Amino acid sequence: EVCRDAWRTHPGSGRTWQRFHFHFYATIKTMSNELILIIEDDEKSRKLVRDVLGLKGYRTVETDNAEEGLRLAQQHKPALILMDIHLPGMNGIEALQSLRREATTSAIPVIAVTASVMNNEQHQIMSAGFDALERKPLSIADFLKTVRRVLDQAMESPVRK
Repeated sequence: EVCRDAWRTHPGSGRTWQRFHFHFYATIKTMSNELILIIEDDEKSRKLVRDVLGLKGYRTVETDNAEEGLRLAQQHKPALILMDIHLPGMNGIEALQSLRREATTSAIPVIAVTASVMNNEQHQIMSAGFDALERKPLSIADFLKTVRRVLDQAMESPVRK
């Protein structure tokens, strides 16, 4: 509550002293603090994703290649991985297969992030076992909804089939 004293003029009666009370209510949304691994070779895309997730309270760890991403996934056990498909060296689909083979990373949900818009490539990506697909350029609102949905689904069923 904020109080403010002010002069107020009433018609015909002159100025009078009056106290105004302003009530401000803030909705505080709980920050999630979940750790998300970003595997993206394009520096600007990686920064955008990192900044957007950071503003929503997520913690991030990042790399520009799949090999380092696999190591970071083992080390940090993130709640979610965002994986570019077209990476130097090992591509995103190969990296996903490696994650799924390891007991310590097999249950981590992975969202594919790609500029590919061809239907056959999208089908190949989803049939590889990704939990969701986000297309570049990202729609920030849709991207954040997908991240939250995939994280919530992982919390509901922590064991991958």
